[in-house]
Amino acid sequence: MAVPTLLTADERSTHLAPLLAKGWTMVEGRDAVKKTFLFKDFVHAFGFMSHVALVAESKNHHPEWFNVYNRVEITMSTHDCSGLSFNDINLIKVIEEAATAAGANL
Repeated sequence: MAVPTLLTADERSTHLAPLLAKGWTMVEGRDAVKKTFLFKDFVHAFGFMSHVALVAESKNHHPEWFNVYNRVEITMSTHDCSGLSFNDINLIKVIEEAATAAGANL
């Protein structure tokens, strides 16, 4: 398996910009993005996290996250290249779809 590489400036414009428009924000002091999702209750938040966890494990790319009741905060960055890579972009797309399916307040 190839080691992930950082997104180029062109790749950031093409692939990261639309995610920033969906509420992802750059993390101060590091090459990472984050977003907070709000769900109806803990069960919906946990169901969302369980779905994302299974996909993340299958891709061997795991989010940094924090959960309290109905709130899930996710930070994405690729540790193998110390910044944003296509691994993050691809998993964020899964996260967005799962959040919508779980009824997140986007």
